[in-house]
Amino acid sequence: MKRILLATVASAALAGTAGAEDVKLGVIFGFTGPLESITPTMAESAELAMSEVAASGAFLGGSTVTPVRADSTCVDATAATAAAERLVSAEGVKAIIGADCSGVTSAILQNVSRPNGIVQISPSSTSPGLSQVEDDGLFFRTAPSDARQGQVMADIISERGITSAAVTYTNNDYGNGLANSFAEAFRAKGGEVTMQAAHDDGKADYSAEIAALSSAGGEILVVAGYVDQGGRGIVQGALDTGAFDTFFFPDGMYGDTLLNAFGSDLEGSFGDLPAAEGDNAALFQQIASDAGFDGTSSYAGESYDAAALVLLAMQAAGSSDPAQFKDRMFDVANAPGEQIHPGELDKALRLLSEGQDIDYVGATGVELIEPGESQGTFREYNIVDGAYETIGFR
Repeated sequence: MKRILLATVASAALAGTAGAEDVKLGVIFGFTGPLESITPTMAESAELAMSEVAASGAFLGGSTVTPVRADSTCVDATAATAAAERLVSAEGVKAIIGADCSGVTSAILQNVSRPNGIVQISPSSTSPGLSQVEDDGLFFRTAPSDARQGQVMADIISERGITSAAVTYTNNDYGNGLANSFAEAFRAKGGEVTMQAAHDDGKADYSAEIAALSSAGGEILVVAGYVDQGGRGIVQGALDTGAFDTFFFPDGMYGDTLLNAFGSDLEGSFGDLPAAEGDNAALFQQIASDAGFDGTSSYAGESYDAAALVLLAMQAAGSSDPAQFKDRMFDVANAPGEQIHPGELDKALRLLSEGQDIDYVGATGVELIEPGESQGTFREYNIVDGAYETIGFR
C-alpha cells in the first residue's frame, strides 16, 4: 500500500511535466517454488528503490516508476520465459529485475531479454556459467559468481580443521556450478570430497541419497540446495538417520524456515552467503525496517541495488531506452564520482541531472567487474542456540 501511495503522490505532483513517462520495471522472482520464503523480501527491496525514485520528482523529467511482478518459479524455465515475455510484450517493461535462480535467469536472458533488447539484472543468480553467456551487453548481476563463493566455502571449512566433506547439490545450474567450484577449491587445499552427488527437488523421500552420502562418509555435509525444497529434505533425512550432524549451508540454504524446521538440531553447523558489512549495510537495514521488512534477509540489499542501478543508469543516459542506458551501468556503479549510499537516490538523480559523476555504493558495496557482475563480499555465520550468529566477512 505504501508503494502505491508513493507512486500516486509522485504522479499527481508531476502531472503535466514535459517529457514525463511512467517507466515500468519487471520484478520476476520465484514467488512460488524452492525460494518462496525469501523472494517476497527481495521484491520489496527492489520496489523500495523504485519508490524512492518515483517520489523524488527528479527522475527523467518527472517520470514515475511502476513495478510489475511476475513469478519465475525458480525452477521451471518454460514458465519463467512465458512470465518474462508477458512483462515485455503486454506490460512494456524497460528492464527486468531478476530472475532469482540461475537456470531461469539464463532462460529469460536468451529467450526474452536478448531478442527484445531488454536490460536484465539479477540480484541472486550466482552460477559461474552466467559469466560466459552471450548477452549483447544486456545482462548484469549484483550478486557475485559462485566461482568466488566456492573458494570462500573452501577457505571457511579448511580453516576450521575439517579435511573431508560430502557434497550434495540441487540438480541445476546453480547447484552444479557451486558444487564444482567448492570441490575444486577444497581439493586444492588438500581436502577430500568423499562424494559429490546431485539431488532433485520436489521428492518426498531422500533416503537413497542420504544412504549413499553416509556410505561415502565425511566430517561434514555441504548442502548446496534450496531452503524450501530438496535441501531441507536432505537435512531432514540426514538428521533422522544420524548420517550427519554437522552441515555447511551456502546461500540457497539460508533462511528462517531452516531454523524453524530444525532448531537446535543444527547446533554447530555453519555457512556463508553474499552480504555486505559496515555503515551502508546497517543504513539499509534501518531503511528496510522503516519500510516494514527485514533488510538482513537473503539478497535483500542486492535487490535494492539492482533496481537502483537500472534507474540511475537511465538517468545518466537521459533515457529509459535499454539501448541507451545499458552502456551507463558501469558508469554509475563505479568510481569516479560522489559516493551514493542507501536512501540517497534522490541526491544521485539530481547530481546526474547536473552532469556530475556518481559512484553508487548502495547497500552491498557495489563494484561492477567484467562482464557486469558484483565483486561481492560474503558473510560467514554459525548456527548457535537456534539462531544465525555472524562470525565475520570475507
